[in-house]
Amino acid sequence: MGEAVACDRDGMPSFDRLRYRRQDGAVFLFAFDLLEINGVDLRRDPIEVRKRQLRTLLRAATVGLQLNEHIAEPGEVVFRHACKLGLEGIVSKRLGSRYRSGRSPDWLKMKRRRQRSAARPKRTGGVGGDCPRSPNAPPRRSPSGCR
Repeated sequence: MGEAVACDRDGMPSFDRLRYRRQDGAVFLFAFDLLEINGVDLRRDPIEVRKRQLRTLLRAATVGLQLNEHIAEPGEVVFRHACKLGLEGIVSKRLGSRYRSGRSPDWLKMKRRRQRSAARPKRTGGVGGDCPRSPNAPPRRSPSGCR
């Protein structure tokens, strides 16, 4: 499983470039899970086992296909950092969790709320956090696949 990512001129992921088919640069596939390999169903294996097998499989991958690395830090720390980088959000997966279709309490998606203007934040349903880019935020850095 993975997600296609197009990057903007600064090397940052841009969903709009994919949605409106305006990718003037490379598109990458960030692989984040492996559910089956060579006819063997891996969905009952814990996420860390599937991720390790995926990492091994992707060592021989060509340019444009890469592993979406696991970050072993508290979710709120990773989320705050993602916000500072201007990213859309994060998905946290509980160690030891098996793959289940649909929603699961073992997987939590946190998206930042985008702002319409500095004075009026956009309201979104579900889980999310306010993290407008502050003047004190570190400079944006590209994910490893985007420049």
